[in-house]
Amino acid sequence: MSTVNFEHLFSPLQVGPMRVPNRICETTNTINSSRAPGLIDEHFIAHHGAKAKGGTGWIGSETWLLNVPLPPGAPDEISLKGGFGCRFAAHQNPAFLEGWKKFVDEVHGHGAVVVVQLTHLNALWSPSPVPVVGAQDYTPHVLGEAEIEFLLNGYADAAAAAKASGADAVEIHCAHETVGYSFLSPVTNRRTDQWGGGPAERVRFVVEALKRVRERVGAKMAVGIRVNGQESREGGYDNMQLREMLYHIVETGLLDFVDLDVGHCWGAPSYVPSSYHPHAEYREFGKAARADLADLNPKIAVLFTGRINDPVLAEELIKGGFCDLVGMVRAGIADPDFAVKAKEGRLGEIRRCIGCTRCIDEASEPAYIPYTPTCSINPIIGNELQWEADFRPADNPGHVVVVGGGAAGCEAARIAALRGHRVTVLEQGKRLGGQLLLAAKAPGRDSFEDQVYFEENALARLGVDVRLESTADLAAIKALNPDAVVIATGSLPRVPTEVPGIDLPHVVQGWDVLRGRAKTGQRVAIVSQEDYYQTPCVAEYLAEQGRQVEIFHKSVHLATEVARYSIGMVLKRMERCGVKVHPNLILRSITAEALDFVSSWGDQAYRMEGFDSAVLMYGSVQQPALYDALKADGSIPQVFIAGGAWVPRRLAEATRHGAAVGMMV
Repeated sequence: MSTVNFEHLFSPLQVGPMRVPNRICETTNTINSSRAPGLIDEHFIAHHGAKAKGGTGWIGSETWLLNVPLPPGAPDEISLKGGFGCRFAAHQNPAFLEGWKKFVDEVHGHGAVVVVQLTHLNALWSPSPVPVVGAQDYTPHVLGEAEIEFLLNGYADAAAAAKASGADAVEIHCAHETVGYSFLSPVTNRRTDQWGGGPAERVRFVVEALKRVRERVGAKMAVGIRVNGQESREGGYDNMQLREMLYHIVETGLLDFVDLDVGHCWGAPSYVPSSYHPHAEYREFGKAARADLADLNPKIAVLFTGRINDPVLAEELIKGGFCDLVGMVRAGIADPDFAVKAKEGRLGEIRRCIGCTRCIDEASEPAYIPYTPTCSINPIIGNELQWEADFRPADNPGHVVVVGGGAAGCEAARIAALRGHRVTVLEQGKRLGGQLLLAAKAPGRDSFEDQVYFEENALARLGVDVRLESTADLAAIKALNPDAVVIATGSLPRVPTEVPGIDLPHVVQGWDVLRGRAKTGQRVAIVSQEDYYQTPCVAEYLAEQGRQVEIFHKSVHLATEVARYSIGMVLKRMERCGVKVHPNLILRSITAEALDFVSSWGDQAYRMEGFDSAVLMYGSVQQPALYDALKADGSIPQVFIAGGAWVPRRLAEATRHGAAVGMMV
């Protein structure tokens, strides 16, 4: 049990007319938890309600996207670059509000408050003819007076609907690709009329929106805004200008709280900071805002968010005066019960977010249809109702042997033990974790080891017999007399044996480099056939050792499968450590003197000379041999395969597969 005294984190806070039971906030995040697009269904309520049940005091759930005055004949548009452009807002649908009221009742039933974020998320509209974000290559429509009036009234109408639903607060989104942000930014607001000018003038749109919202909700709801602490964009506002704008907004007396983050959505820093960012990196921005606003109105609350996954850190931020409320979205995705666990002193039981950002990244760029939310380390996320319905003690508890202590094996063992089985884990390494331990060796990825700690602690609490440095073969497994066996032997690096020269001594595997088993010379060529994080991780690892690194990559750019909130930081780190990237190349042969490539899109040949070492990043190959042998033997009643031993994919697929098998044995 922990002896941490959470003197501040679990104290209530009065925010306008709203009393928040503690300082832990789920700030608004569009994780797309509903399986009924445009509606609030039971999956939405289960996902966000679990956080309220688990002790989070402030539930922001998912944003309300507001309608816009599209011209006749223009189609509705929902896109990554264009945002949301629709003539009809969800809250105008009685069916949406019916589901929303059920959600409000669920959250209130657990003692938490509901905060509605109102968003005009549309880069098709802007105060001036300037692209709203750097990733766009088109000029947005310039808002006219009638259109501005339409948008302002849209906030007021939505706020009235939120009030009628029983919500406790409304927040106008004025950061990241929104119309509110576009008016605050000196880049996108170059108007010379009443809506433009210096910092004191550019706030007018936001102030007018707040006035109309306040007229509709009165003193019955708390009212706030979400803002970006600095634009992180050439010519954009810095933190000092943001503080000036905030001061002018707050002196109107319309605000009860300010929700502050830092970063943007296509580059670095990202406002969804990954493990490459320090914890609470921009905390000083929160402290500055809190100090500024205290002079005007000491009752105004400042909510700060930005990679805060530890309740101890959250306590320190509040105690140190950096903020009044702490945004902990991904902490609650990784473990919806983390707040209750912290309050009860069970810190060792918390499954801490590792900062991979897959949850929010993937929600913004769905890779699967139908889409369900995904967490790399928590297999329940996106499947809350299924787990609630299906989880039950084993009908006939028996002895389950799990071979392999990586992500899939640990989850299979943990779930099987929770269901009452006696579980033995055979792991050939000196520690559980598998490829998590390998990933944690890369710069900026040390947080991946947190999941290893979670599994080690969980299996120990459940009494699982973990046998490290154990080699499993058919005889060893049968000697344990198991009722079921789970083969989670993972995968090994793929060797492109078809490439001449691949067996030369200066050619090594990237995994072996991270493990310290392979040394390289000074000038290193990384040959990459994978599109996720492995290649940049190995490249940065070598660059930090002073190596000159060049990547020869098969695709149009490095890490093409890393999504919008994270790709900027990946590429920025490559620039910072001097890694050169050559796209669109496939290796044909290697000699001691050179590497020969061919274009990915044609037959153009390229010869690269002068490298001391070649490092291969070709993905990995599953290792199902033991599973096949057990199935052929037929003496064990149940034999399962899980994770990379079946198909090497990513961490979420491994944990989900392992947990699913743990439910089946």
